[in-house]
Order: sequence, then structure tokens, then C-alpha cells
Amino acid sequence: MALVLVMAAVLWGIGAIMGAPSRARWTMVGLLWAAVMGAHILLPDGHPLRMATGESPALWAIVGGAAVIVIAYRAGLKWLRARVREPEGEVQDGPFSDTELNRYARHIVLREIGGLGQKKLKDAKVLVIGAGGLGSPALLYLAAAGVGTVGVVDDDEVDNSNLQRQVIHRDDAIGMPKVFSAEAAMKAQNPFVTVKPYQRRLGEETAAALVGEYDLVLDGTDNFTTRYLVNRACVAAGVPLVSGALSQWEGQISVFDPKAGAPCYECVFAKAPAEGLAPSCAEAGVIGPLPGVIGSMMAVEAIKVLTGAGAALRGEMLIYDALYGESRKISLKRRAECPVCGQG
Repeated sequence: MALVLVMAAVLWGIGAIMGAPSRARWTMVGLLWAAVMGAHILLPDGHPLRMATGESPALWAIVGGAAVIVIAYRAGLKWLRARVREPEGEVQDGPFSDTELNRYARHIVLREIGGLGQKKLKDAKVLVIGAGGLGSPALLYLAAAGVGTVGVVDDDEVDNSNLQRQVIHRDDAIGMPKVFSAEAAMKAQNPFVTVKPYQRRLGEETAAALVGEYDLVLDGTDNFTTRYLVNRACVAAGVPLVSGALSQWEGQISVFDPKAGAPCYECVFAKAPAEGLAPSCAEAGVIGPLPGVIGSMMAVEAIKVLTGAGAALRGEMLIYDALYGESRKISLKRRAECPVCGQG
């Protein structure tokens, strides 16, 4: 057997020196194996050639079988690799890949949105203040809708008490900063969107610069100090503001956009209510699905503002009473003496 192995090595070496391709060298080794097997099958027992090459053909049959298995395995891998389509290699002739076109097909067939509207969503930048009850559904639907860049501002961490209504967060995210929990959920929902998490409380020194980077702002906070701050920053930057609020069984939503002739938040709420008159959700409670209803409405209004579809709630406030299943709209007007958007 050693003689055959030496001959195989010599054949391989000669082929390498001559620059023969590996397939040709393997062919020569295969022919050598076939000659040895033929000799063992045709020559009688005890023949000197059989004695010099291992006596029995069984060992050479095992070697040949192992070689066939290796060759078949390599050929199978090559066949599979040739048919695997890497996502990164997806051809994209226009603004959307085939996967995105399929994903947003139900938007594109809508007359009010279409391909142009979906392109506007992809190019848009939306900032969401708060990743809590209202921010959770709004963020998920903005990501699912294909809004290209979504910023999320929140300095809080996920708490067990949040999970009754803040559907973007999961039990295993307890203790994680809300902005990173939200980012993970949004990227899992739609890897084509860019999420910018800001783990901070919005302050006077940062609000104006941050808001100025975006086309639209959604305010889902639960304190009046931040609401007034966000409103001032949006008016100064000329950015529309979609604002939602909750209390127990009731929610409200409006689009504040003085640049388009609508009032700003401070036109309607000139002063914050006295302490105790507008308790927070933690103090007064809130029915779990209500933030989902209002937060989803906020996402709808955002899509309408960005695409120009329908009539956004500019100069109107929609109030939803979940306890009795009623909704109503009231008209809002600008105040000339408003210190933010008026002459005052």
C-alpha cells in the first residue's frame, strides 16, 4: 500500500511542477486508484503485484468510497452556494428594493399615498418625544409604515408597571433604557428604517437644535413643562407638532402647526392646570388599550402630514371617550396674543 501512496504523491508533485490544474492531478490519482483496483480484481491471490499493493481490494474500495463521499459533499456545497441569495446583494433599481415594494404594497395601492407618498415617508425624519404609552404604538407604526428616520427621546428605563400599556417594551427589557428597548423593537419590525435613540430629558438648551433636525414631531409626554418646551421649539423651527394626551378613559389628539395657519399648543392651553386638576396616569390610572388607540391615531396624523393625504387635525382636536365608545371633534383657533406664535 505504501508503494501506491508514494506513486500518488509523485504524480501529484509532477503535476504541481508542471502547473497542471488540481482537477487534472486528481484525475491522475484517480486513474492510479482504478489501476490498482483492477489489478486486485483481475490478478490471482498471491500475485506479486497484489502483494505489493496491499493484498486485498477491500481497503482500496474503502478509500475509493471515502473519496466519492468527499467529492459529492463538496459538489453539494458548491451547488447550494450558487443558489443562495444574499440579502445584501439584492438589486435595487429605484428608491425601493423588491422587499420594500412588497412590504409597502398596501400603502402604494392607496390613491392618497401611492409610490410618491411612500417615497416621502422614506425620506422623512420624525422625532418622537417619549417612548411610553403614546410613544409605543406611534413608534411601532411609524417604523412599520417605512418612515426613513425616527428619533426617540426618553430618559427613563423600562419598569414592570409600564408593560400594561407600553406595548413596544417586553418583560425581558425591564431595567433597560426605553430608547434602546424601543430601538430594538423597531429594527426587529422593519430593518429598513434608521432609529436614533436619545437617552436624555429634553432641555431648553437642546430642544431647539434637536427639533430643527426633523420634519415632524410627535409629543407623547405626560408633563406640561415638556409639552410647552416642545411646542416652543416646534414653532421656532416651523415644524408641525402632533400632540396626544391621556387621562383614565379619555384621550385627545391634535396637530399644532402655526406655519400652516393652525394654532400652537399654547394657543389652546395658555396655562398649565393647577396642581391636582390634571393628575398623571400613575396617579389617576389609565385603561391599557387607550394609549394604543391615541398613539395609533398620532401615527396616522403623522403619515397624513408627511404625505399630504386627506385632512390632518390642524385647527381641530379629536376627543375619544373609551368608556362610552364616543368621539367628538372641536374647533381650535389661534390667539393673537399667544406669546409663542401670536403677536404677544
